[in-house]
Amino acid sequence: MTEQILAVQRMQDYIEENLDERITMDELSCAAGFSPWYSYRLFQRFTGLTPPLYIRRLRLAMAAVKLKEGSTKVIDAAFDLGFETADGFTRAFYREFGMLPSEYARNPVPIALFVPYGAKFRELRKEFVGMKETSNVFIQVVRKPERKVLVKRGVSATEYFAYCGEVGCDVWGVLMSMDSLCGEPVSMWLPERLRKPDTSVYVQGVEVPCDYCGPIPEGFDVIALPEADYLMFQGEPFEEEAYCDAIASVQHAIDGYDPSVIGYRWDDKNPRIQLEPRGERGYIELRAVVRR
Repeated sequence: MTEQILAVQRMQDYIEENLDERITMDELSCAAGFSPWYSYRLFQRFTGLTPPLYIRRLRLAMAAVKLKEGSTKVIDAAFDLGFETADGFTRAFYREFGMLPSEYARNPVPIALFVPYGAKFRELRKEFVGMKETSNVFIQVVRKPERKVLVKRGVSATEYFAYCGEVGCDVWGVLMSMDSLCGEPVSMWLPERLRKPDTSVYVQGVEVPCDYCGPIPEGFDVIALPEADYLMFQGEPFEEEAYCDAIASVQHAIDGYDPSVIGYRWDDKNPRIQLEPRGERGYIELRAVVRR
């Protein structure tokens, strides 16, 4: 991995850690270890956004989350996240999401939240060649209730990066703005019975109650899922730099596991579920099972 990519990642990390403070280009260049001019160019090259625009979009996303949760007032959200005036915040919020922050606070419909992707992760994926060592994987049986899933289908994707290439990475931002039964969005590998012609195996979505009657984002489908048992495979916590190995380790454990040893068999009529890889909790996948 190049020093330039790591410099951009250091700037992204600095922004996240100081989002509620005034952030200057001099501070970012110190984090990067290059001149302000060169740091600015690097940041735009590897993120697609200038540092000021990146910071503003990230602050607006954080403000939207606070407004949706009802944990703050519009004026407090503006000042807490570095906006100098409530009017400036309102105008920026409207340009980003197409609605006033006060309207969103009263009626938090699905919106596309900005999701920052670390510059180093695509490079890490290129460098990944296979699992280097085996780690511990925790397995437990969990029961998922009858529910619906609002999903965005791809074209032919079988994994995350191909899916992003087909539908765009902004889908996750929309899902993050919605309430989920399991507390977070999910990615799924759909069985044949839940696929539509010429659509992908891999999808992303959000689980909602069976009686859900809220808004459905444009381009999304609704899938009904029955109550089912799942084996949840959870790997060890990992450093961000090792996320490819963490995923491979858990998937290797799933592929080699025989559920009959605990009285189950695989249930291929229900989707396999992937949760967002987070280093502090370990990588998690769930695969459906039924009693033998």
